[in-house]
Amino acid sequence: MAFKVIIPEGSPPPLAPYSPGAKAGNVVYVGGTLAMDAAGKTVGVGDVRAQTRHVLEGIKAVLAAAGGRMTDIAFNQIFLKDLADYAAMNEVYKEYFPQNPPARYCIRADLVRPDFLVEIASTAHIGN
Repeated sequence: MAFKVIIPEGSPPPLAPYSPGAKAGNVVYVGGTLAMDAAGKTVGVGDVRAQTRHVLEGIKAVLAAAGGRMTDIAFNQIFLKDLADYAAMNEVYKEYFPQNPPARYCIRADLVRPDFLVEIASTAHIGN
């Protein structure tokens, strides 16, 4: 099975040795996506809604670069710095998954920078 690294144009620099996405067969794995701009600066400091939107747009870009769409996502892993942000994150999240949302889990976790409020990793199946 062929393995291809997916790096959309304008992606932020990785904070560790990883790729924004990887495609193996018809499965696309989107690495943990954070609210960073192309220069690596945090987007939406203090605003979980803005960060969630930026993260989901980043996931959307990885999927598009791999030939997929948000509706191809089967599973999301969501990490929140503070579970008090759960409702606000979900307000934005449901805009991206208004019908037939993917399976997911959401946990509280310390993120790699203190100004990051949300991180999401996704698994998508393209062409099914």
